[in-house]
Amino acid sequence: MRWVTYRTVHGERAGLVVGDRLHGLPAGETVLGLLGDDGTRMAEAAQRARDEPAEVLDLAAADLAPPLRPPQVRDFLTFLDHLRNARGGPDAQIDPVWHEIPIFYFSNAFAVVGPNDAVPISPGCTWWDYELEVAAVVGRELVNPTPEEAAGAIAGFAILNDWSARDLQYREMAGNLGPAKGKDGATTLGPMLVTTDELEPYRSGSSYHLEMKGFVNDELVSHGWMDQMDWSWADMIAYAGRGTRLVPGEVIGSGTVPTGCLVEHFRTKGDDFRGWLRPGDVVRLEVQELGATRQEVLPPPPLHPLTRDT
Repeated sequence: MRWVTYRTVHGERAGLVVGDRLHGLPAGETVLGLLGDDGTRMAEAAQRARDEPAEVLDLAAADLAPPLRPPQVRDFLTFLDHLRNARGGPDAQIDPVWHEIPIFYFSNAFAVVGPNDAVPISPGCTWWDYELEVAAVVGRELVNPTPEEAAGAIAGFAILNDWSARDLQYREMAGNLGPAKGKDGATTLGPMLVTTDELEPYRSGSSYHLEMKGFVNDELVSHGWMDQMDWSWADMIAYAGRGTRLVPGEVIGSGTVPTGCLVEHFRTKGDDFRGWLRPGDVVRLEVQELGATRQEVLPPPPLHPLTRDT
C-alpha cells in the first residue's frame, strides 16, 4: 500500500495511491488514524478506498502534505561512512560510542513539511544544507521492545529530508547540547508512506536495497543505497524505545546516506566544494520505490536580536 495525505479546501485528507491516481478516504480519516494495530485497519481502509473512494484525483495534480503528522521525530546516525565524510574523510577519528549505541536526537515534529513545500533558510544561517534520508514509521505501540518486536512494528517507509543550518548547529553544539536550532527549521516527509510488504522484493539483510539520489538544480550531488546502513532498523527502534514507550506514527530517521548532504562535500572536496544552498535553489530527493520530493529554497525570515545582543 502507498498512502498520501493531500490538501483540499476542506482540509487534509488521506488517500491511497492506485497507479497514477489517488483514491481519497472520507473526510476525517487520517493515515495516522489507520495505525495502531497489526495492519488490519490500514488494509481494510485500502480496500474501501479501492472499492468506494470518496473521490478520485490525478496524483500528479494533488497538493501533497506530509503523509502523516508524526507525534515525535527521532533522527539517527546510522551510516558510518557519512560520519567519516562529515569529519573529513575515511581516516577521521570516530568516538567508540558510535559503535556501542545507535545515536539519535529529537527533532521538531511541528516543523514537518510536505514533499513539495518551499522551505526558508533558518534565520542567521549561511551554511544551509539538506540531508538525504529514509524514515521508518512505527505502526503500533511499543514499550521497552526487543529488536524483534521493533522490527515487526514498522508500518512503512518514506523519504526524509533533515534540513540543517550547519553554522548554527556547530555553534550551539560547542556548548555540549544540541543539535537544536540547527535542525529546527524544517523536516520534509513524503511524498508517501510505503508499507513494508511493498518493499519485500528489495529486502537486503536488515534493510532494503533501494537507490537514493539527491539533486541540487538538477545536478546530481548525492548517491547511495539504503542498505549501506551500519545499524539495523530493529536495533534503532529498540534503542529508541528502551525504557520508554513509542506510539503509532513516530518517525525514526535513518540518518544521512553517504554523500547525502553538503557538509560531507565541504569537508572532503576543499576548493571543489559546490557551495551551500541559496535562495532559489531547488533540491530534489529520490528514493527507489518511495518516490521523490522537490522543494525550492526560500530566503530566511528576519533575524531578531536577543536582548543580550543589544
